[in-house]
Amino acid sequence: MQFLDASHGCAGWNGEMAGRIRAFDWSLTELGPVQHWQKSLCSTVQLMLASPLPMVMLWGRTGYMIYNDAYSKFAGGRHPYLLGSPVELGWPEVAEFNRHVMDTCLGGGTLSYHNKELVLLRNGLPEDVWLDLYYSPVADDEGRPAGVMAMVVDTTDHVISERRRRAAEDAYRADNERVRLALNAGALLGSFVWDLKADVLSGDERFARTLSFPPGSDLSNLPSTIAESQVHPEDLDWVREQVDQAQKTGAPFNAEYRVLRPDGSYLWVLASGCCEFDERGEPLRFPGVLIDIHVRKTAEESLLKFTRNLEQRVAEEVGARLQAEEQLRQSQKLEAIGGLTGGVAHDFNNLLQVIAGNLHLLARHEPDNANVQRRVKASIAAVERGAKLSSQLLAFARRQPLSPAVCNPRQIFEGLAELLQRALGETLQIDVRVPQESWHINVDRNQLENAILNLAINARDAMQGEGTVVLSAENVALERQFCAGKGIVAGDYVRVAVVDSGVGMSPQVLAQAFEPFFTTKADGQGTGLGLSMVFGFVKQSGGHIEMLSTEGQGTRVKLYFPRCLLALPAESTVHDAQHQGGHETVLVVEDNEAVRAAAVELLHEEGYKVLTAANGDIAMQMLLEGIAVDLIFTDVVMPGLIKSSDLAAWAKVQKPPVAVLFTSGHTRDIISRNHQLSPDTHLLSKPYGPEALTRMVRNVLSG
Repeated sequence: MQFLDASHGCAGWNGEMAGRIRAFDWSLTELGPVQHWQKSLCSTVQLMLASPLPMVMLWGRTGYMIYNDAYSKFAGGRHPYLLGSPVELGWPEVAEFNRHVMDTCLGGGTLSYHNKELVLLRNGLPEDVWLDLYYSPVADDEGRPAGVMAMVVDTTDHVISERRRRAAEDAYRADNERVRLALNAGALLGSFVWDLKADVLSGDERFARTLSFPPGSDLSNLPSTIAESQVHPEDLDWVREQVDQAQKTGAPFNAEYRVLRPDGSYLWVLASGCCEFDERGEPLRFPGVLIDIHVRKTAEESLLKFTRNLEQRVAEEVGARLQAEEQLRQSQKLEAIGGLTGGVAHDFNNLLQVIAGNLHLLARHEPDNANVQRRVKASIAAVERGAKLSSQLLAFARRQPLSPAVCNPRQIFEGLAELLQRALGETLQIDVRVPQESWHINVDRNQLENAILNLAINARDAMQGEGTVVLSAENVALERQFCAGKGIVAGDYVRVAVVDSGVGMSPQVLAQAFEPFFTTKADGQGTGLGLSMVFGFVKQSGGHIEMLSTEGQGTRVKLYFPRCLLALPAESTVHDAQHQGGHETVLVVEDNEAVRAAAVELLHEEGYKVLTAANGDIAMQMLLEGIAVDLIFTDVVMPGLIKSSDLAAWAKVQKPPVAVLFTSGHTRDIISRNHQLSPDTHLLSKPYGPEALTRMVRNVLSG
């Protein structure tokens, strides 16, 4: 076969796909060894390899995929796994569409589509694409339709460009409406059209007069340099920036600036317009109007001079800048420590999982050995303490997986009342203050309760168990000046505060309070991770934490969470599955051999049929080969090309969908956004015990 032997000057005959086709073991498919292929098939593949267009051959009733180099780029992350795969397995999300294509073309028909919209998983995530598709039958040596030739032209960029053009036209119509309103108001100083290609202006007489063009100028050919020279020097850079932004985004242009008048004074104007684009999406024309806003701007400036003291304003701005710089230095310091502790916690969790898994198995194998049971129990307790330490480190590093939900501070305080009283003791009083109409927040409720409990226990220790702890929630509106340098934006927040009247802290101690392992308590009375965990949780939730303290006068800790406008969810009761074991098939995907072995043995003991894969690449190959499973139990972070999120995306588009349970000591944002888990994502954090594993597996399978 010529395309297998020599290129004869054609790059495609000796390209990447030609090599892959030669190396592929086709004897595993209905096509048989490549040396025995029909002449018609060989010549068609040779034609396809030489084509610069993305082309794929679907051979046989099953539609085994053979494609060229251009199509491999279109396939994205699915290349080279598509080669030799049946088309319905290679592209499962559009299996029904491809089944129709095979039936039509193998029956002698042809198909074509223009700007066909499909949702494909080319790189592990669903993406909307638009394609021109052309399908025609390919004959075998007897002249009968035996395969399908498909040509694929990606028109996504063109479709998006057309939508932008239509949006620009809509904006232009809106600008015309504003012009009409301005004319009616009598404030119009002229209209103009800027030809961006020729860089010339055309306008009416009022526009030329406002910008001091020479009398008798050609109104259809006004130099843009003259108009630009009339803009106040202090406004010129900003006006250019706004013009550039309008040309890049197509957004409406509205700029207030000053223009020079013939008498040497300046006039405040509002320029309003919108950029128009050609069929290639390039800026073409810029129509607009000038509106007189001088009276309004003069009044605003007078009011500003009357109400502001310049010396006080400068002092406040300098103070705010110094404070912001100090906060930035502290934030960078904590960020560096967080990166280190997060990595340590991840590796520590994997080690703890190996230890915990083997300890639980040892306890099950020696149920009557009291000495073994005693030692295992003590060891598991140590593992649990290590897991808690690791969880606190991940919280400080802002890498713990959160499950946020809409809640009300009053709910949180009411649910914590009994627990707080037991933790703080009867000699310490709790004063709860919550507004009647408290705003909602979107946070992980369990983590917020842990944070409040940590702060309350610190307050108890600071007051030596006697006094009153004030627990409050307030609706507050934060201004931009307060938010500067804090990593949050101005707006509505709920402020949760814990206040004590204890011994307080010195400035030196206060500066280190959020650092992990820093504590003023005696040895054995604290790990120094409580405040670090609270700090990481609040920051990861998009909020801000502030701590004020004076020696001898107590401490005030304030947690700020953004207001959520969503309604509270309906109360629901979640029941665990009644049976711990099952008969289903579970695919365990884990690169750590010791962790994998322990999980497999635990699942075997519960009656499950267990298959294993050392990484995502092996797991995906098994699934594409048709192995049926009921649940994919996969580690989040693994080596290889196929990620755990790719396995989950594949499972989601199956009919019926395949359940997925993730496990990890640290998700690294592979299955979450800023470590915020979506409601349909199930995660079992390492280290876990047999009860947690079997309960979670049963719940996911029954869900």
